[in-house]
Formats: sequence, C-alpha cells, structure tokens
Amino acid sequence: MWFDSLFPLLVIFLIIVAPIWLILHYATRNSANRRLNSKDEAMLEELIESAQRMEDRIRTLERILDADTPEWRNRT
Repeated sequence: MWFDSLFPLLVIFLIIVAPIWLILHYATRNSANRRLNSKDEAMLEELIESAQRMEDRIRTLERILDADTPEWRNRT
C-alpha cells in the first residue's frame, strides 16, 4: 500500500527534520525577546549623555592645557 512507502519518510521527518525545525524556531524566537526593556533603554541614554558631557569636558581641558602649556602632550 501507499502507506508502506510513506511510513519511512514520516519516521525520517519526525526524527530529523521536526527536532531541528523546533530548535531553530525557538532559538530565533528567544533571540527576538532579548531586546532592551524601557528601563535599560533609559539607563543607556543616561550613559550616552554622561559620556558626551565627559568628552566635552576633556576637550575643554585639552584646549586650556594647550593654551597654558603647549608642550604638555609631549611629556611622559
């Protein structure tokens, strides 16, 4: 019968294809859920703003030192 020829294909599908399909499905689903929540996004924004302020301060200090002591960068 036709069922006798389909049975091996069904077994191969259930043993090999179905588990791989399920693993890949849930792996992609879990990676989609690893996004930042709103609290993490707010903290990241604060860190970015803080880093920008620190960068501005460092540039200002370097300008002051360049004007006051031009050779300060060559000192070790």
